[in-house]
Amino acid sequence: MLIIIIILLLLSSLLLSIDPATTTTTTFPDGHSTVLPDPSTFFSPNLISSPLPTNTFFTNLIIENGTQHEYIHPYTIKSSHSTLSLSYPSLFSNSSFTNQIFTPDINISISQNPKPNRNHTVSSFSDLSLTLDFKPFLRFFLVRGSPYLTCQVLQNVPLIILTGHNIINFVPNGLKTKYKIFLSNNQVWILYSSTPIGLTRKASTIVSETFRGVIRLALLPNPNSGMEQVLDKFSSCYPVSGHALFRESFSIEYRWKSRGLGDLLMLANPLHLKLVKDSSVKILDEFKYQSVDGELVGVVGSSWKLKTDPVKVTWHSIKGVEKDSYPEIVKALVEDVKGLDSSNMSTNSSYFYGKLVARTARLALIAEEVEYVDVIPKVRQYLKDTIEPWLDGTFVGNGFLYDKTWGGIITRQGSNDRMGDFGFGIFNDHHFHIGYFLYGIAVLAKIDPAWGEKYRPQAYSLMLDFMTLGKGSDLKYTRLRMFDLWKLHSWAAGLNEFEDGRNQESTSEAVNAYYAAALMGLAYDDPRLVALGSLLTSLEIRAAQTWWHVKEGSTLYGAEFTRTNRVVGILWQNKRESVLWFAPAEQKEFRLGIQLLPILPVSEVLFSDHEYAKQLVEWALPSLKREGVGEGWKGFVYALEGVYDKENALKKIRKLTGHDDGNSLSNMLWWIFSR
Repeated sequence: MLIIIIILLLLSSLLLSIDPATTTTTTFPDGHSTVLPDPSTFFSPNLISSPLPTNTFFTNLIIENGTQHEYIHPYTIKSSHSTLSLSYPSLFSNSSFTNQIFTPDINISISQNPKPNRNHTVSSFSDLSLTLDFKPFLRFFLVRGSPYLTCQVLQNVPLIILTGHNIINFVPNGLKTKYKIFLSNNQVWILYSSTPIGLTRKASTIVSETFRGVIRLALLPNPNSGMEQVLDKFSSCYPVSGHALFRESFSIEYRWKSRGLGDLLMLANPLHLKLVKDSSVKILDEFKYQSVDGELVGVVGSSWKLKTDPVKVTWHSIKGVEKDSYPEIVKALVEDVKGLDSSNMSTNSSYFYGKLVARTARLALIAEEVEYVDVIPKVRQYLKDTIEPWLDGTFVGNGFLYDKTWGGIITRQGSNDRMGDFGFGIFNDHHFHIGYFLYGIAVLAKIDPAWGEKYRPQAYSLMLDFMTLGKGSDLKYTRLRMFDLWKLHSWAAGLNEFEDGRNQESTSEAVNAYYAAALMGLAYDDPRLVALGSLLTSLEIRAAQTWWHVKEGSTLYGAEFTRTNRVVGILWQNKRESVLWFAPAEQKEFRLGIQLLPILPVSEVLFSDHEYAKQLVEWALPSLKREGVGEGWKGFVYALEGVYDKENALKKIRKLTGHDDGNSLSNMLWWIFSR
């Protein structure tokens, strides 16, 4: 079966789409939330009938007052009082964090005295773009990775362009379709217009004559380079939307819709540049903008094909377990299974409960691999007893509900408490929580196919909550709820307003979510689900290795931050932090552990760079000398040490007196003996 699935994954004609028939229903009861915001405040009425994005790059623009800034690469934008503010953010870095600083360099509006309560409206959105309207006069095409900000002036009105800096010089071309604006902070901006526009400078304000058409603004990062000629050349072609297409295995195609003449110029982030496999695009190596994500490089082409490394989705270890180790693993298995008692579940939290379910599912797979199936019946019964109440709605104290307003699953605890289940009710951490449940469901469906078929609708509803590919009002869930198709990794934060935008802490739990979905595809003989889960798993891994894993000598971040940190704690759209939500920076074992748990066969792929694993462990080991360090967190450090020093790691693991609630001695021994 595995060989057949792998062959199917490699077929370039395999469309990565879930059967639409499974996406139009939900099996969980409708819930009423008292904590979710009203989407009609900012979304156009024609969008309200469809499932809406709850964890996207423009979330700050659709919650609270909609006035918190967002990063669209390479610019940060902020909407307030009928004015759009544009910033080319400066970078600040020290040993604790690296962040981008928002300064409103350019402000665009049609009036110097805008109505204070006038909101912007999201009139359309796509995978890579957002259309923001200031009705009835202005429309902004906010396309990620565009070196230009594009504004369509819908009616004949005078524009107001205000800057917080002094205007040092102001130079039009002969046709008045291009203006260079020199600011006192040493920035040079270029304004392009689709037709001639008369502009007048008054102190720090530029006022236009009555104008209708398109204007584009671009920062010129290096006035003494050839970048101005590049901006001039491609200024007439502007993108209005961008989409990600899933046509081949382990591949994504970007395709932009554009207007105007000429070729399309966009910017690629460092991960894009690693993955671009398309001879039809031209990379402009010297055309660069700075970013907290690393240099953004110019790419010419209206479509790109990105190809990532294949990831084998396997139930068991990739290289196999040493047979000599079977007796020790079996001994641990017997003890771990002996302790299973579903009546003593210590939590009703969807996150911690899911971890316990997945921990137990690992025991069944380890038992298969070491050929000790005697424990599987008890594991199977435990999984049934713990998973079924969440799927059939009989779990006391919590459970899954369906929210019609935004289109997604919430929990009972999260329906009336923003902090309940770590914010699950406002669509925070969905892939983390559900990923653990999916792992348990996948394993149970594997060892008990009849059970799997009985609960297949509920299993798919959970998976589709964050892995729906389709779009439209007939669907129940929004498209790829947690996954950012431009950054190519997930965000954990839901409908929360944050100054630094979306964030994610645990990349390994994100990997687990898509990996578990792929395993579910194996259990249900669904090659399309295997293909999609495997693709997202691979991309999440590549993103973690690019932005979270900080290798010695890396130049991606500031020198002081790189010297002090071997792994990012919380990664934000605008910031890299050394702290965690639950631990300070000096507790390094927490940072290592939260980027490794849960330990799975795919963890070997996530930490395939053994030299980096050694750097990370050596950086974290001194933290274990503190008084009161938890045994579970020590275990993760030792597990990663086993990647390059198996014998010493094994000695330390044997001395542990406890394990993380999602881990076990059986799993630790399985990991070490499969190195």
